[in-house]
Amino acid sequence: MIWALAIAVAAALALGLASMRVLREYQRAVVFRLGRLLPLRGPGLVALIPIVDRMVRVDLRTVTLTIPPQEVITRDNVPVRVNAVAYFRVVDPAKAINEVERYPIATSQIAQTTLRSVLGRADLDALLAERDQLNESLQKIIDEQTEPWGIKVTTVEIKDVEIPEAMQRAIARQAEAERERRAKIINSQGEYQAAEQLYDASQILSRNPTAIQLRYLQTLLELGGDQRSTVVFPLPMDLIAPLLDAARSRPRDA
Repeated sequence: MIWALAIAVAAALALGLASMRVLREYQRAVVFRLGRLLPLRGPGLVALIPIVDRMVRVDLRTVTLTIPPQEVITRDNVPVRVNAVAYFRVVDPAKAINEVERYPIATSQIAQTTLRSVLGRADLDALLAERDQLNESLQKIIDEQTEPWGIKVTTVEIKDVEIPEAMQRAIARQAEAERERRAKIINSQGEYQAAEQLYDASQILSRNPTAIQLRYLQTLLELGGDQRSTVVFPLPMDLIAPLLDAARSRPRDA
């Protein structure tokens, strides 16, 4: 009789210990009693009724979801291969268990379809240069679709965009042409500004003959300092005009 009682007590203790669960701070327990949902439990020690209760652990930490590479055709008909990463967490464990089956897989599928849909409406230039706006749009759309499941999508980031090799060469040629165009514009602007400065200087010199003489003397000084063997002396046209006229009239007189 004593042995039977001891065995019964030991079995009851073992059954009681087996029905106890310990949840960490980032875990919650969704408990079903005979199929009926009970209030959320945890963290800490959770007691269950054996055979009657069934518990599902839900992790509340942020989950890193790697979106597999997706084949996308942009709005300007360029085929690209894009992969991304999304971060989400469970904000309502009861909905995450009751509203959808295997919420991580469902979230991944929604992220893949949304990625193809959003990027398919963007041009290649926008995909390469406006990633912040695309990331924000992806996060907003995916979060709206997962909200009924108790899932909060916090961030979506496009990681890599693979472009066909022929398109890469075309982009490189376009970038080179753009650099050449900018160089020509800068060069022409420099020539235009130099011409303006020369015009302003000529206007100032023409108003004062003394300034022309000073500039002439300064030029001679610069030529002498360079130790050159040839020096050019400009003469006023008023002095050589009679000589030129005489030279032109001499063949006609002959």
